[in-house]
Amino acid sequence: MEIIGSIIKGAINLKGALTSEPDHIESQQNILVQLLQTASETEFGKKYDFGNVLKSNDIQKDFADKVPYFDYHQLLDQWWHRVIDGEENITWPGSPDYFALSSGTTGKKSKRIPVTNDMIEAIRKAGIKQVEALSNFDLPASFFEKEIMMLGSSTDLHERDGHLEGEISGISASNIPFWFEGYYKPGKEIAKIDDWDKRVQRIAEKAKQWDIGALSGIPSWMELMLQKVIDYHQVETIHDIWPNLEVYASGGVAFTPYEKSFNNLLQHPITVIDTYLASEGFIAYQERPETDAMKLITDNGIYFEFVPFKPEYINQDGSLKQDAPSLTLSEVKLDQDYVLLMSTVSGAWRYIIGDTIEFANLEKAEIRITGRTKFFLNVVGSQLSVNKMNTALRKIEEKFDVEIPEFTLAATRIDDEFHHHWYLGTESKIDAKTLAHELDEVLKEANKNYRVARDKALKGVKVTTVPTIVFSEWSGAQKKKGGQVKMERVMSEEKFAEWETFCENLIQNNPN
Repeated sequence: MEIIGSIIKGAINLKGALTSEPDHIESQQNILVQLLQTASETEFGKKYDFGNVLKSNDIQKDFADKVPYFDYHQLLDQWWHRVIDGEENITWPGSPDYFALSSGTTGKKSKRIPVTNDMIEAIRKAGIKQVEALSNFDLPASFFEKEIMMLGSSTDLHERDGHLEGEISGISASNIPFWFEGYYKPGKEIAKIDDWDKRVQRIAEKAKQWDIGALSGIPSWMELMLQKVIDYHQVETIHDIWPNLEVYASGGVAFTPYEKSFNNLLQHPITVIDTYLASEGFIAYQERPETDAMKLITDNGIYFEFVPFKPEYINQDGSLKQDAPSLTLSEVKLDQDYVLLMSTVSGAWRYIIGDTIEFANLEKAEIRITGRTKFFLNVVGSQLSVNKMNTALRKIEEKFDVEIPEFTLAATRIDDEFHHHWYLGTESKIDAKTLAHELDEVLKEANKNYRVARDKALKGVKVTTVPTIVFSEWSGAQKKKGGQVKMERVMSEEKFAEWETFCENLIQNNPN
């Protein structure tokens, strides 16, 4: 009998029963007041007159009127370079102990995002909320005695000018509470290995010594790790190694594109729970099994705003135009893509995180990630978001019974005419012209703007298929394997030319 597991499950269920649903709109108003009060004497707070904003009859509106939008580079150039240089009380009281390094999906140079002790505490509280939400899922008591494989970036943080640097998953893992260490795998020694391939090799070697009940990490890298473990032990599925695996906490990107290929690594289905942890904070988590949408964490150190994701509000580089309207949580609607803005206890203000979201449930403040502002393909008026691209590819998968977990594309010119050139990551041998025709038809049927563009400036669609592993090798060559690194879904023509050359060279050098 799983005595410890029964006690833990009982405690979680009791906590869940005693915890009431917060008033999300009121919570957000309170969080904004707390942020403004705490930062009112910082250089940023003085510049934008937080003291007078707090006296306003409509604090949310006055805040939006006085403080401009900031993307990372704007905040860095105007404010965060001083934080990085060690100055105190710039955008948040004191000086941060950590900086989260994030190359994300763009560029080789890492962003350096302040992570304060207040943010560490907010992430810890958000993690507890997510654990408490497990009471809503039908999990046996034995699950709560199993170990958890957290596949993030290295926890071997680098010291620089009196603070520590690393990816947010590494920072979070390095701050796990002592009582959790017995459950945490791959453990501190392996987690410190900086080279991703070496770290995964060690995981594969040790895998049979662990009784893993849950996984946590980005789907693309998690799949590669699981496949490595399976191949190393020459078994059919990961359940041959970890028979008690029951839960996967997916994060970083939408899980749906990976669902089919991920499930092929399992002996039987497991519970998939989506999470939304970014370098800028723990944003949302899936609270209940009847939906794949995630609940915004509205009462824990982050104030959210939402800008309708429309071409007229977005600059070519993915940043927001300063006259774009922002909405509060009380003003948003269903079935509308929004650019997500954050103001946080790490001193980010009206910060454009770069993701687009939609609301699935207004009362519960539940959202889905729909794409990236930089991955919006509108060169010839096609207005394709990542969400629309993913939806189209899921239909292709279903029709041809194939797996296409990875893709990228660009608007390219052939004989001075624009075409959409897609690269699909798949092991399928289906004719590329057949895939191109079907993809084109699906997008025309689902997207009015795309259909209009195809009748005018967008002259055709081209598909090239490559092995899925090419995408992770590209990420490794461009930035670094594992961690928070994600694949670019839409590329510029220049970047796409680099991508094509990389693919050709990789395939020529590895014909099998």
